Amino acid sequence: MSTNYKDTINLPATAFPMRGDLPRREPDVLRRWEQGDLYGRLMQAAERRPSFVLHDGPPYANGSIHIGHAVNKIIKDMVVKSRLLSGFRAPYVPGWDCHGLPIEVAIEKKYGKVGDKLDPAAFRARCRQYAAEQIDGQRRDFKRLGVVGEWENPYRTMDFRYEADMLRALARIIDNGHLTRGVKPVHWCFDCRSALAEAEIEYADKTSPAVDVAYGAVDPEALAGVFGVQPGDALVAVPIWTTTPWTLPASLAVTVGPELEYVLVDGPELAGRPTLLVLGEALAARALARYGVDTVQVRGRARGAALEHLLLQHPFYDRQVPVLLGEHVTVEEGTGAVHTAPGHGQEDFAVGRRYGIEPLNPVGGDGRFLEDTPLFAGQPIFKANAAIADAVRGHGRLLACEEYRHSYPHCWRHKSPVAFRATPQWFISMDQAGLRLDALAAIEGVHWVPAWGKERIRGMVEGRPDWCISRQRTWGVPIALFFDRDSGEPHPDSVALMHQVADRIEREGVDAWYALEPSELLGADAERYEKVTDILDVWFDSGVTHHCVLAARSGLGKPADLYLEGSDQHRGWFQSSLLTGIAMDRAAPYRQCLTHGFAVDAQGRKMSKSLGNVVAPQQVVDTMGADVLRLWIAGADYRNEMSVSEEILRRTSDAYRRIRNTCRFLLGNLHGFDPSQHEIAHSECLLLDQWAEHVAARVQQQVLRAYENYQFHEVVQRVHNYCAVELGTLYLDITKDRLYTMPTASRGRRSAQSAMYRILEALVRWITPILGFTAEEVWSYMPARGTDSPLFATWYEPLSPLPQDGAVSEAGFALLLEVREAVARVLERMRAQELIGSGLEAEVTLYLDDATRGKLAPVAPELRWFFIVSDLQLRSADERPDDAIAVDAGATGLSVRAVATRHGKCVRCWHRRQDVGRHPGHPELCGRCVGNVEGPGEERRYF
Repeated sequence: MSTNYKDTINLPATAFPMRGDLPRREPDVLRRWEQGDLYGRLMQAAERRPSFVLHDGPPYANGSIHIGHAVNKIIKDMVVKSRLLSGFRAPYVPGWDCHGLPIEVAIEKKYGKVGDKLDPAAFRARCRQYAAEQIDGQRRDFKRLGVVGEWENPYRTMDFRYEADMLRALARIIDNGHLTRGVKPVHWCFDCRSALAEAEIEYADKTSPAVDVAYGAVDPEALAGVFGVQPGDALVAVPIWTTTPWTLPASLAVTVGPELEYVLVDGPELAGRPTLLVLGEALAARALARYGVDTVQVRGRARGAALEHLLLQHPFYDRQVPVLLGEHVTVEEGTGAVHTAPGHGQEDFAVGRRYGIEPLNPVGGDGRFLEDTPLFAGQPIFKANAAIADAVRGHGRLLACEEYRHSYPHCWRHKSPVAFRATPQWFISMDQAGLRLDALAAIEGVHWVPAWGKERIRGMVEGRPDWCISRQRTWGVPIALFFDRDSGEPHPDSVALMHQVADRIEREGVDAWYALEPSELLGADAERYEKVTDILDVWFDSGVTHHCVLAARSGLGKPADLYLEGSDQHRGWFQSSLLTGIAMDRAAPYRQCLTHGFAVDAQGRKMSKSLGNVVAPQQVVDTMGADVLRLWIAGADYRNEMSVSEEILRRTSDAYRRIRNTCRFLLGNLHGFDPSQHEIAHSECLLLDQWAEHVAARVQQQVLRAYENYQFHEVVQRVHNYCAVELGTLYLDITKDRLYTMPTASRGRRSAQSAMYRILEALVRWITPILGFTAEEVWSYMPARGTDSPLFATWYEPLSPLPQDGAVSEAGFALLLEVREAVARVLERMRAQELIGSGLEAEVTLYLDDATRGKLAPVAPELRWFFIVSDLQLRSADERPDDAIAVDAGATGLSVRAVATRHGKCVRCWHRRQDVGRHPGHPELCGRCVGNVEGPGEERRYF
């Protein structure tokens, strides 16, 4: 007669759900966080801790967040939470960049340009309102990602206090001697109608007409004489090659390399005359081939320096231009000589300034030639290229013209080609007061993650031009300066005046500047000065957050411990912050800079609506949950591009389920466990439980080291492998028998529960920075919680290593695991042959060398539970029968003999033992189950 022993089995029991159902449950956790002021309480609890400040780089307040936003904010959140668990006070103050062109464009689309329907003040008010609405939407989505921070009191660059502090920052930069004003060529976007910063430029391919133009010598004999040649009636000319014919109206010189070798060669006929052309020797053959000349006939040679100050004739204007020397001239392509328009290029401007040539800019802000430009007045410059080539041809000076595909600077907002254009602008000088050298020195003292970031930003700072900080727009913070109408110099009391203006802006906003009458501050001198109406570059807005946020807010301070942004910010926020920090304080505003890559699809392509490969974070959160998205971000190596797709996210969901189910199994087996009453000290636990804690302690060391070094993918790999291997297929599998079949309060069961409790205490903390919602859920089901969130805890310390003098050492466990793996392979073959169903249907004998057998002898009576077989015996290798299988398990001399057992199956523990049925009151049980059901229970020491 069969007896039901179900009530004698301690099966796992927990209300923690198997299915995550994250899209439904996560908002409930989020509401608890908000209603309970989680962030405020965390900061209060950590008040006396040392600080770790990650400073948030502000996203732009326009449009819905995309996958790149999610990557950035979640990585930051993982850093902040891991530092909280490491015992720091880790505040997180999010911010937004609010000024700038995209918001202006959005308002222009609705109301027209400034002056159409709205005056400047009303226009700015609409921009401010629009930015606030955008911030609300983005903030909602960021919070839904599980990012914890001071969301109700963020910083916004449009707040009056922030705008005022921007001017105070600028005043200090001016006081330190870094401001300059001048007519210099800057990148100009004709769609923005404004100067652009270096960080607002991106490069894309463009097809342009490439022309070779002959600049004829004013004195042919003098030019040819440099090469020792009499020219006769030949046209002597210096050809130039350019892909921007539209700059030729502004051409004021031709520059050659002083140390380059030049040759005078026979060229093609031009306007019916023979020609002698001056070409860089390394380029002569290629240039002549473009001109239809097959052979290079060299008449003479000279260095470029010998050509200095010779005069040439402009190709279509009545203008004589000199030959200049410049180190920037190379022989990589072209002719070895470059036409020089100081109004349209940085190097041209620099060489022109050295020779005292003032820049000429015949191009208006709308991209058309000015009305006083001979031949091309009013024409759009890029469309005028053909007309300019025709003019050169008409004057008999066109040597070649062809289409040329090349990389060209474009506006990153409008994707339209930009032009260098000399206009009066305000600059932060890189060299006037030593800013470049100080910045380069500071770079060395910053820790860059990855390390290549240092060389990247160093190269950019070494080569960057002066920073043009002025923009000709409406929505931004004005450069609150007065400059002398005659000299163009700023007012001598500019620093003090700017502080007065800042005080007004802090009360009334930037409109206070535009409403200000100069006489209010300047008195009788007001007529001498003009008020600047340009606004500050938005990179200045965000670049001074170290002053306007870190230095201004209690509990932050500068330098920040960490700036963390995408890899494009070496030329953006990292650099603007560095330069303003150096210009103000001669110190970098950060101790560390961490860079992450961009999200791409599974094929490595950039996310694009046209390609249909966009992965929207909102959709992932709504279908899979924020924790799945967070796990993907943590698991990807952010040092490289981060591939994401539906398939990748599905695989991430599988990994998430493994971690969740491991937590659920641990919780289930802690049912009825009260640590205050039932916990057994590590040293008193069974050997297997001590080993499990030992492994957990080792994993924790690896996890904490990975968090410390921002290697979140290593955390994910280690935790997932721990759940899948050391716990899932090993420890939890082995302990099921002990947990289920031994008496509830037995030492063997309490030992396993104690180890599982301590392991779960550690595990839930490991996943808290990554799986924030899930960790909160696990925490709520754990016994003996001291707080309502794991974020109030620190890393779990009571994890102990194996004792050195135990029955089996760490090396002994390694041996056991090796042998266990070998036995598993033998049993798997038996299953494949259908000789057995599970390992419990097998009896195993291990034949080992004496040394190995001696190591395992102390635990031999309990090894069957470690191997999960019904019987296991150790024998000497000398006794090995012929049917034993030799296996590779290190230097053990191991052979395995496994046979299907003939013994009956215990209905309670499923082991097949010789003593099944020997007890008359329990004919279906094995002897140990009889003792566990109605006796004192079995004793275990090891497994």
